[in-house]
Amino acid sequence: MRITVPTARVLAALLAEPDADRYGLEIMQTTGLASGSLYPILHRLQEAGWVDARWEQIDPSEQGRPARRFYRLTPDGAVQARHVLAELRAQTAVPGAAAGTVNPAW
Repeated sequence: MRITVPTARVLAALLAEPDADRYGLEIMQTTGLASGSLYPILHRLQEAGWVDARWEQIDPSEQGRPARRFYRLTPDGAVQARHVLAELRAQTAVPGAAAGTVNPAW
């Protein structure tokens, strides 16, 4: 799977609480992504088997809002997400720089 920066943001947001159900608006607020970017990413992650989705079981008229669709990493998805995010960190690390240091020229 191709991991873009927006996809990495979604994976990082889901990994923050891997056993929690997260709904779209919550993920959009966490990642800063618009719905037009987020939902295609979630769909691709579902197709890859990295994310499960389920509808909230509520009566919309009683709750005064539509049911939410919840997303959660699968066990394999959590493993894959940790792996690809670690790979990205390694690929973007500055050789020879100590972790957490910032270039003073910036």
